[in-house]
Amino acid sequence: MAKHEHVRVAVIGSGFGGLGAAVRLRREGVTDFVVLERAGSVGGTWRDNSYPGCACDVPSHLYSFSFAPNPDWPRTFSGQRHIRAYLEHVTDTFGLRPHLRLNHEVLRMAWDADALRWDIETSGGAFTADVVVAAAGPLSDPKIPDIPGLAGFEGKVFHSAQWDHDYDLRGKRVAMVGTGASAIQIVPAIQPEVGRLTLFQRTPAWVMPRMDRAITGAERWLHRAVPVTGTLRRGLLWGIRELQVSAFTKRPNELGLVENLAKANIARAIKDPVLRAKLTPSYRIGCKRILLSNTYYPALAQPNVDVVASGLREVRGSTVVAADGTETEVDAIIFGTGFHVTDIPIAHRVVGADGVTLAETWKGGVESLRGATAAGFPNFMTIIGPNTGLGNSSMILMIESQLNYMADYLRQLDVLGGRAALAARPSAVGAWNRKLQSRMERTVWKAGGCDSWYLDANGRNTTLWPGTTGEFRRETRQVDLAEYEVLRAPAKAPEPVAAGKSTTNRGSRKTQAAQAAQTTEVAR
Repeated sequence: MAKHEHVRVAVIGSGFGGLGAAVRLRREGVTDFVVLERAGSVGGTWRDNSYPGCACDVPSHLYSFSFAPNPDWPRTFSGQRHIRAYLEHVTDTFGLRPHLRLNHEVLRMAWDADALRWDIETSGGAFTADVVVAAAGPLSDPKIPDIPGLAGFEGKVFHSAQWDHDYDLRGKRVAMVGTGASAIQIVPAIQPEVGRLTLFQRTPAWVMPRMDRAITGAERWLHRAVPVTGTLRRGLLWGIRELQVSAFTKRPNELGLVENLAKANIARAIKDPVLRAKLTPSYRIGCKRILLSNTYYPALAQPNVDVVASGLREVRGSTVVAADGTETEVDAIIFGTGFHVTDIPIAHRVVGADGVTLAETWKGGVESLRGATAAGFPNFMTIIGPNTGLGNSSMILMIESQLNYMADYLRQLDVLGGRAALAARPSAVGAWNRKLQSRMERTVWKAGGCDSWYLDANGRNTTLWPGTTGEFRRETRQVDLAEYEVLRAPAKAPEPVAAGKSTTNRGSRKTQAAQAAQTTEVAR
């Protein structure tokens, strides 16, 4: 490779996962690291998603780092602007700017088995690293379906995560494709200004009221003056959600009461029985993520909104055609169709110990050990990896648990000393995932009767964690070396000998074989 910079740790991504990893590294005394970010600023998904109405559906005091509490959240559910500002604040508070390498998109990275390091090629230069922490996140690469005729559409087309703020929607005929978390925020935000809005709904979502309000000045003062009050508030929010988990993971039938509340929420806002039928899901609530909004249903009831209970099938000129044959003339198409979650694009750029990519390794389904390490990829960890997602609580809790695991992983390498690497044993990865998938069978995500983005092409839920966040924290508190193979750098090649002196005697061959056998240590 070209001239490069060598670091102890290379972190990929500067969203919550990447910045959290950077803070934890500094707190562990590791300062020899870089954060590789493909964009020009930090923020991850909260930088990219700037669409109208963008906000979090997890309470602010729970959707923030425990080590960086924010007493000044303006609302109980904060918007994108305030969350992004919080991440910038974390970056400055913990001195992360010198470690950032902005506009450095990772193009390819490959494991060097001889040097026990990763060779990393980025758009801004080359690096080598002893350890890589991939925190690109599952909501980083937008997914637009392959719609026949879309390339020939003469109007405006963009994804919710790539919002075109220069395009004026006022008076336009707009098609909104999708009914996920982004769409239910976009629809009420743009409905008052567009000429006509047509929502293409392949599957309706369960939507519950959003208990959002401004946080009073007195509350903010109290959290600043007596920080423990903010901690208690966070703990209460966490505890309530922990108590809800068993209904999702063990007893889905208990969700019937919540389902009735959701139906009442539809009935309050939607008086038209035909429209109400279109918007009422046929699957158990919780099978897809429960969405929160006070304005989505009222917006759909407005006279300039049409709901097509079908997905988008094709585009003919300026006409969009639904799967049920409905045709609509539009000026713009907005896709709220999610992200590449179970087919992570960066996996195609990571080449492991056997010369195969992570994508090839995962072609039968993504899986890792404790959501962190994959077989065949030594000293490579993921933050928000397979089966670490949540259906009802804050991902920051899962991230912080994975940071505990990362910190102990680095400590184990330090204890081993010299040039060493840890490689997840295939048997350990297999055992962990068999246990996960067995538990997943009785969850609402598998038994609830829906087809969600949680599931991969084989129908396996490789996205969510089938337990509490407290349980996950216990499972990732420290590294179990029995689940790993310890790799050592190969011994140096013998020095060249003078002409005429042979090195092919039996003794030298025996010595070389012994040296080769010592290149791998097995942890007991």
